[in-house]
Amino acid sequence: MENVKLSINGMDFEVPSNYTVLEAAKEAGIHIPTLCYLKDLNEVGACRVCVVEVEGARTLQASCVLPVREGMVVKTNTKRVRASQKMTTELLLANHNRECLTCYRSKNCELQNLSEELGISDVAFEGAKREAKIDNASASIVRDASKCILCGRCVSACKKTQGLSVLDFQNRGFETTVGPAFDVSMNDAPCVYCGQCMIVCPVAALREKTDIERVWDAIEDPEVHVVAQTAPAVRAALGEEFGMPIGTRVTGKMVAAIRRLGVDRIYDTDFGADLTIMEEGHELLHRIKNGGKLPMITSCSPGWIRHAEFNHPDFLDNLSTCKSPAQMFGAITKSYYAEKHGVDPSKIFVLSFMPCTSKKSEAAREELEVDGLRDVDAVITTRELGKMIKQTRLDFINLPDEEFDRDYLGDYTGAGVIFGATGGVMEAALRTVADVLTGDDLKDFEYHAVRGIDGIKEATVKIGELDINVALAHSTGEATRLLDMVRSGEKDYHFIEIMGCSGGCVCGGGQPQQPADVLNSGIDIRVERAKALYEEDTVKAIRKSHQNPMIQDLYKNFLGEPNSHKAHKLLHTHYKKRDAFTD
Repeated sequence: MENVKLSINGMDFEVPSNYTVLEAAKEAGIHIPTLCYLKDLNEVGACRVCVVEVEGARTLQASCVLPVREGMVVKTNTKRVRASQKMTTELLLANHNRECLTCYRSKNCELQNLSEELGISDVAFEGAKREAKIDNASASIVRDASKCILCGRCVSACKKTQGLSVLDFQNRGFETTVGPAFDVSMNDAPCVYCGQCMIVCPVAALREKTDIERVWDAIEDPEVHVVAQTAPAVRAALGEEFGMPIGTRVTGKMVAAIRRLGVDRIYDTDFGADLTIMEEGHELLHRIKNGGKLPMITSCSPGWIRHAEFNHPDFLDNLSTCKSPAQMFGAITKSYYAEKHGVDPSKIFVLSFMPCTSKKSEAAREELEVDGLRDVDAVITTRELGKMIKQTRLDFINLPDEEFDRDYLGDYTGAGVIFGATGGVMEAALRTVADVLTGDDLKDFEYHAVRGIDGIKEATVKIGELDINVALAHSTGEATRLLDMVRSGEKDYHFIEIMGCSGGCVCGGGQPQQPADVLNSGIDIRVERAKALYEEDTVKAIRKSHQNPMIQDLYKNFLGEPNSHKAHKLLHTHYKKRDAFTD
C-alpha cells in the first residue's frame, strides 16, 4: 500500500493512501468528534459532526468518508469547523427529548457527551418536533422515537451484521423515522430481539425492557423464595459497568454483589449448561446412531431460535429439542431443588442474570413452563444488574470474592463456562461425546479448531472410529450463509452450533455499551471477553460436563438417564414456524 503526505493542523503526516481523513487524524492523535460513524459498519457521513476544513474545498467535508490525497491540507479545529459542529449538534438537540437526568442512558450517552464537549449550554432552535412515539409492546426491546437522532447505526447493525433488515428508515424529510416496515411494533415485526441495535445506539432510542422493579418486589416479598442464576458471559463484562478494563473476569465480586441484593440463593447457569450438554450430547449420539435428522443444530441461543422460526422453518426439525441452559436451570429449580429444600415450587421466583435481551422474550414463550409454572420468572441483563448494584450503593470494585451457593445445583465445570463464547457449546459437547463414544476419560479435550471469531468455522473431529463433521456460525447473517450451503448440498455436517450474536453471548445485546471511540479503537471486544471465560475454564478442577458430581447425582436420584421421559418433560421443548408481522 502506497503512502501519501498530508498536513493536519499545520503538522505533516504520512499515512496509507486508503485512509480517510478521520483515520489519518486518529493515527496522528487528533480527535475529531463523530456520532453516526462506526468503522466497517456505518461509514455514511450522515450526521455531519465530523466535518473538517480542507484547503481548496468550498464547503466543509465529512472526514469519515473523505479519502486522503497527496498534499492535502486539513484543519480540524477552526472557528468555522467548531461553529458547524455546534450548530449541527444543537439542531439534533432541538428535535430530541432532552430529559437527560431521567434518561436510561444518562452519563453514558454519546450525544450528551458531545454536547458537553462542544460547550452547548442552550438550544436556540425551537419549532415542530417529530411525534414522540414509544413502542414497548415486546418483552425485550423498547423503541423511543423521541430519542432517535437518525444516525443509522442500528439500521446497519441489523442489515449488515445480522442480515435481517428489521429496522430501516421510514418516510422522508422531517417525517423520517427509524423502525420496522409499515411502522409496526417490534412485537409484531420478525425481530429476533438480539439487541445488537441497542449495543450500537449512541443514545436511548433503543433499550431493553427493564424488569428491575418487579425483581425488587420479589426480593422484598417474604413469601417469595428468590433463586438467582448468572450466565457465564455476565462475569466477563459486568466489571465494565464500574470502569474496569474490557474482559475483566469478576466472578467472585459478581456473586458477592448479587447476594447483597437480597436473593435467597445464587447459582451459576453453568450448572444448566452442564445439564444441557448431557441432554444435547446424548441426543446427538442418538441421532447419529439411529438415523435421526442431521445435522443437529444447537438451541441455546433464543435469538437464533426466533431467526430459524421466522426465516428457516425447513430446519426446525434439525434443532435440538433441548431448552437453553437458563430454562433448564429454572425447570430443575422448581422441581428437584424445590423437593430437596422442601420449598413450594409456586413460591420460587427464578431470576436470571443474562447477557442477552432475547432471553427476556425466551422466558415469556408460552411453551417454556412445566405444570403451569414458568421456568424463569424474570430476566435481568448485565446492564440492568449494573444499575441494581449501583442502586444499592455497593462498592463493587472493593467487594470480596465470594463463591456460589453449593447445595444441589452449585457445582459447574469448565465446559459450562465456555458456553458464553462462540464455539463454546460445540467444544463442551465434544468433550462429553468423545468420552461417551470411546468409554475413556480422554486427556486431549481442548478443541481449538472450533475457537476464534471467524464468522463460520468448520472441522472434522475424529472420535474413536467415527469422524464427526461440525460447523459453527455466530450472528444471524452468518447463520443464513451457513444454512444456505447446507440446504444446497454444498456442505454436509453432523452437528452445527449457531449463536445469534457475533462473538456469542459475550457480545449479547444486554452487555455493557461501549462508546464509539472504543468500538472504533481496534479492540475486539469479542476476543477480550472470551479470554475471561477460557481462563476460568482452565482453572476449574473439572472441565467436562458429565463429570460434574452434582449432575451425576441429579440423574441418579431424580432424572434417571439422559433423554428419559422425565428429562423430556422438564428439559426439552418444541418450536414453530412464525409468520412475519403476525407472530
